[in-house]
Amino acid sequence: MKYCNQCGKPVVLRVPPGETLLRFVCDACQTIHYQNPKIVAGCIPEWEDKILLCRRAIEPRLGLWTFPAGFMELDETTEQAAARETLEEAKAEVEITSLYAVFSLVRVNQVYVVFRGKMPSPEFGLGHESSDVEFFSHDKIPWENLAFPVIHETLRRYVEDAGRGRFEVHFGVVLPMKR
Repeated sequence: MKYCNQCGKPVVLRVPPGETLLRFVCDACQTIHYQNPKIVAGCIPEWEDKILLCRRAIEPRLGLWTFPAGFMELDETTEQAAARETLEEAKAEVEITSLYAVFSLVRVNQVYVVFRGKMPSPEFGLGHESSDVEFFSHDKIPWENLAFPVIHETLRRYVEDAGRGRFEVHFGVVLPMKR
């Protein structure tokens, strides 16, 4: 950040009084510019004993599989964001049934909030960000072709929970992929 979005004057990086972290501060109007992680809301759409996954038609990770997820918009709840992303990416309606996981992705400044969502019918289609959408049984998930580490970690825990017959709420830190 170089300029204040309030008055247009240059900003400086320093620790404001009463704070402990470096912030961009405008000396002209005294605005402190906070930068915070983005919230990504996602959904694991469920139909009977299968889940619905989307193959990405956009970068990053073009051609790899994910559950519907995306950045939360202003004026919506996390649940609404997860349902909206499911409708946009998979043309599928879901009823959000429970919070499933909250994962911090510190290196990319994101927090993933993932819900389970029951599909009222097995109807789905292609959204503009998906090149394919399919149901997968737990033993057919394309593990080697999942788009992001957070998707892999979430689905790994989901399959374990389904095997136990008891779903828990998970949380933690997901590290970047090793290349």
